[in-house]
Amino acid sequence: MPRQARKKSESGIYHIMLRGINRQQIFEDAEDCFKFLEILKEYKAVSEYSIYAYCLMGNHIHLLLKEGAESLEQIFKRVCGKFVYWYNAKYQRSGHLFQDRFKSEPVDTQEYLQTVICYIHQNPLKAKMCKRIPDYAYSSYAEYLGGNDLVDTAYILDIWPLDEFVVLNEAIVEAYCLDITENEKIRLTDEQARTLMQKISKCESAAQFQSLDTSTRDKCLKKLREKGVSIRQLSRLTGISIGLVRKVD
Repeated sequence: MPRQARKKSESGIYHIMLRGINRQQIFEDAEDCFKFLEILKEYKAVSEYSIYAYCLMGNHIHLLLKEGAESLEQIFKRVCGKFVYWYNAKYQRSGHLFQDRFKSEPVDTQEYLQTVICYIHQNPLKAKMCKRIPDYAYSSYAEYLGGNDLVDTAYILDIWPLDEFVVLNEAIVEAYCLDITENEKIRLTDEQARTLMQKISKCESAAQFQSLDTSTRDKCLKKLREKGVSIRQLSRLTGISIGLVRKVD
């Protein structure tokens, strides 16, 4: 079946979601997160895009971005290509890290712009990765309160002054936005599953897990499945394909 053409935004603003191939982890530690943000900032000068919000969620990324001199495809070819080159060198791995086709949706109204920004900033809270939105280190919320210069905060704060912006972001949004689908949700949190993986396999990262010999790897996968980690989650956290995980008895 041919791929469906992307919906074009009249405003040039898009909500973007990138995720790991086989839904595996993209960010193993803080250095990985900071490196991705550094690359995102570097290519702003080249591609002339604006960033209004972001959130790094372990195995996927949310961005609210306005196109500039280059298309979305060219932007993420640059950004993802450089990050994967660095990531593969760090973890001594090879091959793809991101699912090849990122998801996007146009953001053409002020009402939906507000919804998407709040939705992005509330992701870690809803995933129980923090107790308060400002506590999460890898989203753009802190920049609106004063901080780094990756995000183009002036555009948004010209629409919603800071006091109003804070109130809007802390009011839980139930509206549906672009995200992982319901059938990809897991029984254990990623943090719980990752802790189990590290305990059972003695591996600190997906790259280390992939370097295990086949017999040891399969024994670990079997034990993890017995502990309640789903097939899709195992594939996402370890980088092992769903087909191979499913074959483990």
